[in-house]
Amino acid sequence: MSALLDGHWYDAVAGLLDTALTRPDPFFGRGEKRDLTRARNLAMAARRVLDLDGEDFGEIAAGFDTPWAPRLAASGFPAEPRAAERGALGSLVPIYELMLEVLDLRAIRREPLQVVVTAHLIGEYLPQLAWESTLGHAGDPLRLEEVVGGSRWGTDDPACPHSSALRSTAKRALNACRGDLEGYTAYLDRFHSRQGDALAVCAVNGATVGAGERPDVGEWCPNPCAFVTAGSLEDRRDLDARVRLAKLYVESPVVALRHHAPVGHFFGVPSTAEISEAWLRTWEKLSTPWNDGSNPLLSTPPAATAVHEALPGMAALVSAVAGRPLGPGRLLRDIGDDVARALEATDVEVVG
Repeated sequence: MSALLDGHWYDAVAGLLDTALTRPDPFFGRGEKRDLTRARNLAMAARRVLDLDGEDFGEIAAGFDTPWAPRLAASGFPAEPRAAERGALGSLVPIYELMLEVLDLRAIRREPLQVVVTAHLIGEYLPQLAWESTLGHAGDPLRLEEVVGGSRWGTDDPACPHSSALRSTAKRALNACRGDLEGYTAYLDRFHSRQGDALAVCAVNGATVGAGERPDVGEWCPNPCAFVTAGSLEDRRDLDARVRLAKLYVESPVVALRHHAPVGHFFGVPSTAEISEAWLRTWEKLSTPWNDGSNPLLSTPPAATAVHEALPGMAALVSAVAGRPLGPGRLLRDIGDDVARALEATDVEVVG
């Protein structure tokens, strides 16, 4: 059991403990069964967190009175559209710390497909992470109108360069928290990550950075709204740089591996060598100096906790996009430590 916990095989630990707890009650003393049940429940929670199903984090956290429970709740998306605690809609920092931790643990477990999936998920909300320091939140639909209200955001104004899909997303973002739970859940499932694409077009605009100064990242805005130009030119150029870096990652070879790995008919699982090669090409693309010398990846101090990374430099990338040092958290490791402590409280030997 200790070896399984050291390897972060929380799913296997949960399965073994669940099997042990099906034995007749006389097999255990009352205290032993209580401790094994707690260990099983903690291992099941760790398994669910490892799967990064953010809509369940609040429910999981509510089941435990532990120091890590508030951190887990802060990493998830609120279950109700107007919930007081905004979680990952308020700040993406906790969930990015968790994703960085999961990325490394998936590598320790030698799960190359899950490494690719997690690397893809890291790209899903990077533009919102870049915008967080400007908005004061992570694109929270409940507060977004405070910033974009009265602008072309979510309208049919032909001066807005958003595509029809991004216009629809922008409009839904303004209304997602005004309606019922079904509409809010549909927005999170299908549109919220696209909101970052819309914000990215707004950040990369002709009033902030001239043509050729920085890498081309696709769609941009030639005529930005007032909410974009309200800040100082220095702050806008900083946001532009961090958004461009985020978009470069989203279009990178390592993220493309996920799109090319449907995993079916015995094919599609990328090898460790393929992932390493794709990451090297991605890093070369991300760390190339820009014409105006402003690539934030080359100037942001790396997170002190980022050691022995599955994809070396990933924490530095996330830190550069966020505009602050970020590194892998310890949420899953802390849950694993609680599993170990619950098992130490009993002398029962758990075997398959």
